[in-house]
Amino acid sequence: MRGALGLLLLLLAVCGSGAQEEGGGGGQVGEVRGSEFQKKSQRDVAEESTKQSIATPDIWAEVKALRDMVVEQRVELRNMEARVESSESQLIDTKYHMEQLQRENSVQATELISLETRLSSSESKTSNLEKQNAERPKVAFYTALTNSGHVGPFNTEVTLKYSKVFTNIGNAYNPATGFFTAPVKGVYYIQFTVCGYNLGYAGLFLYKNNHAIMYTVEYNEHTGMEYFTNALALELLAGDEIHMRLPSGHSVFDNDSNHNTFSGFLLFPM
Repeated sequence: MRGALGLLLLLLAVCGSGAQEEGGGGGQVGEVRGSEFQKKSQRDVAEESTKQSIATPDIWAEVKALRDMVVEQRVELRNMEARVESSESQLIDTKYHMEQLQRENSVQATELISLETRLSSSESKTSNLEKQNAERPKVAFYTALTNSGHVGPFNTEVTLKYSKVFTNIGNAYNPATGFFTAPVKGVYYIQFTVCGYNLGYAGLFLYKNNHAIMYTVEYNEHTGMEYFTNALALELLAGDEIHMRLPSGHSVFDNDSNHNTFSGFLLFPM
């Protein structure tokens, strides 16, 4: 731009010089005007040059500021790209963990359903067992012989009536007769204990209905208590009877300490 202004001034000077020659050095007024115009043009050039010299540093400062801003934005852009990449990586990891948790939850849900099914089955079985147990007949008795001391010996067999009844669930034992009557078909556990005191034989017969199925005896060689216990499991029909008999010539002993006992219970119905 400074070169263009110089060229313009040069053309104006040439034009002024030509006019002066054509006028043959005509008039004082023309010279004065030409000189003033030339001075004015020079001042304009000088002022324009001064303005340009003042404006140029401002432009460079703005360019530098823009460059610095661009650099900062590039740095921020790189930082943002790094943060985005980190976020994407975290997102991928989170997605992977979520998928893994979903698979684990699915497995646990399946296991839970299986456990619920097993629990339901167990509860059903327990309910059935409770129902069966509630419906199952309950039979048990426990008795002792007497508080009178010595019983026997007699000349004939004697049915023993165990008069002290401590347990009689199902009322299957009759203390008036000494008989236990099976209320249902099943397997029963029967037990008895014998105590002898006198010198001689102490023993009992165990009868099923009218048949002796067990004979247990001990010989007491001295005066004093002699004990023995026996037991058996019997399959009985409903209505079968069990009772104890004292053989002739035998004796037993009982008092409030309950040395002679007779007991039994239903193991399971059939």
